[in-house]
Amino acid sequence: MTDNPASRPEGFSAYIAVTAAYWAFMLTDGALRMLVLLHFHTLGFSPVQLAYLFILYEVAGMVTNLSAGWIAARFGLVSTLYAGLSLQVVALIALAQLNPSWAIGASVAYVMVVQGLSGVAKDLAKMSSKSAVKLLAPTGKGGLFKWVAVLTGSKNAVKGVGFLLGAVLLAALGFDYAVVAMAVVLALILAAIVVAMPPGLPRGRKGAKFSEVFSKSANVNWLSAARVFLFGARDVWFVVGIPIYFYAVLSDGTHAGDRAAFFLVGTFMALWIILYGAVQATAPHILKAQSRPESDLIGAARHWALALLAVPALLSAAVLIDPTPSLWLSTVLVVGLLAFGAIFAVNSSLHSYLILAFTQAERVTMDVGFYYMANAGGRLIGTLLSGLSYQMGGLPAVMITATVMVGLSALAAGRLAPETPLTSP
Repeated sequence: MTDNPASRPEGFSAYIAVTAAYWAFMLTDGALRMLVLLHFHTLGFSPVQLAYLFILYEVAGMVTNLSAGWIAARFGLVSTLYAGLSLQVVALIALAQLNPSWAIGASVAYVMVVQGLSGVAKDLAKMSSKSAVKLLAPTGKGGLFKWVAVLTGSKNAVKGVGFLLGAVLLAALGFDYAVVAMAVVLALILAAIVVAMPPGLPRGRKGAKFSEVFSKSANVNWLSAARVFLFGARDVWFVVGIPIYFYAVLSDGTHAGDRAAFFLVGTFMALWIILYGAVQATAPHILKAQSRPESDLIGAARHWALALLAVPALLSAAVLIDPTPSLWLSTVLVVGLLAFGAIFAVNSSLHSYLILAFTQAERVTMDVGFYYMANAGGRLIGTLLSGLSYQMGGLPAVMITATVMVGLSALAAGRLAPETPLTSP
């Protein structure tokens, strides 16, 4: 995907640097999630306890996104990017200090706090990179949607590689050495970015007020509501239910069996995320965004949510028919969840474009921060329900909950309406 250099705005090289830093961050973020999930499952943590490990991560994301937009508007995007990368290094090092002799309660509390720090780091880095798209990426016919899709899709593909990397590192190095190795590599990347960061990112605005983070746009608010339920529907099966189900199916209880299960579960989760990212990157082509008016793209948000609704509904029916782990059910789940990922990716990419289309350049960090606060809220709800629903009702409860949440996302997306003027695609 190329652009005429003459059409590139000032600061485009800074956008490339921010994107590269975000890729590096998301590689460690994906790896860390898989490391924590599989490592603590083998230590005997229940599904609900595993969900608890990620709760503060999502709560921190909500708080961070709400304030990060103001921080970036006040102090500039470079400050939030560097802060995000630095905090992730600290979080990785802190996880290596976990003592296996601690009681489960103490271990859960410690990992929750460290994961909360990682959640702050992630959303500082995410808000910086997503805001840079609006401000610095090349414009032109289909330019905004194209570059939003490229950033979002490539980020998720990298995160998918991180899932596989986490499973491989856990099997090969063990938990402590794996997180230390990632901390060292990310610290080196941060140092390189600090030294080589080109000019172009906007500086802060001293008059920015915190109250500005709450949008008065109905479209921003309805889109944020749709995002809550969309990502809640994904994480209700993604965080605990499906990984633990597949681990139970694949592991025979031996050390070698555990290692094989780690690799296979990590491979599936990685492939899911990579597929998700690849489809996100091609969403403008799938939606024919270059030739469609904005009103069509807004209406597409509801139509694609309704298309997504069919997948968890069918999977719910399958697991209700025969909830016992089996080859046929596992095959149906793999195929169905890959289909979910592809349709989910179009929904997600469309949302990521619309939030930038609905906002104005002078308040982009505010609206993006508010929108990703909703994203983190959905992930928090999904994380909680993932552990609770799996422990209370197994896989059927997980998939039924996901179905309900997709339906609520479609209802919220149906309230979006064209604004005048909108950013041209």
